[in-house]
Amino acid sequence: MTLVATPNAPAAIGPYSQAVVHGGIVYCSGQIPLDPETGAMIDGDVGQQTRQVLKNLDAVLHAAGTGRSRVIRTTVYLRDMADFTAMNLIYAEFFGDARPARATVAVAGLPRDARVEIDCIASLS
Repeated sequence: MTLVATPNAPAAIGPYSQAVVHGGIVYCSGQIPLDPETGAMIDGDVGQQTRQVLKNLDAVLHAAGTGRSRVIRTTVYLRDMADFTAMNLIYAEFFGDARPARATVAVAGLPRDARVEIDCIASLS
């Protein structure tokens, strides 16, 4: 098992790793819309927050030696299902034709009052 850490994504805000690689699979922890340089939550609507979350995941995937085209599955956590369409537009743009399996769930709350959190599982090859 290999732990993944990169300064290009927000540092973990708890006792966990940005990602773990095991058996050729990358398990990325959930990302919220934090600016990796400042550690602050970005301002903006759910679309802007989704864009930052996916940018953070991209950095973790790259540090692990893979990329978005190898993502197998994601889980999207939304604070409000009314944000689904706006999140989905940015998500579709990010993944393009590489469409991983996905679950989207509404939750009562997210760390730092984020509107969206996304985690993923990816292959190294």
